[in-house]
Amino acid sequence: MNNINMIAVRENPEYLERAVDYFSSKWGIAKNIYQDCIANSLTTDSPLPRWYLMMKDNEIIGSYGLIVNDFISRQDLWPWLCVVYIEENERGKALGSRLLEHGRKEAAKLGFQMVYLCTDHVGFYEKYGWRYIGGAYGASGSETRVYEIESIS
Repeated sequence: MNNINMIAVRENPEYLERAVDYFSSKWGIAKNIYQDCIANSLTTDSPLPRWYLMMKDNEIIGSYGLIVNDFISRQDLWPWLCVVYIEENERGKALGSRLLEHGRKEAAKLGFQMVYLCTDHVGFYEKYGWRYIGGAYGASGSETRVYEIESIS
């Protein structure tokens, strides 16, 4: 696990194109959306959005972002942990837990007391202390599950 590290794209802008390609390929969202969002996140005075890559031997093996809103009806909650992903061949090694903990710590550094996420997965996030707080609606109008957890320093 020593050769695994987290890269904050905002502090490492040379990862911009790799991050855009990675997020777009994993989530099926047009590259121009990620390009615009991540590129502008590099220079904004706003604390959000932030984008992170989990690296192993210079290869991206996971990711997440902290954003203002995850295309969801709960506009009253933020920040949202989004695009949480671990490569299939790296799963089962507690890397998801590591990503979630990193996200909570980053949120605390930015001054947030809570972190939220939306997902259709049941059972995974609960294992790491996330609490289901109810449903919300995504851009397509379909319902999704909303979770919360305290940030940690």
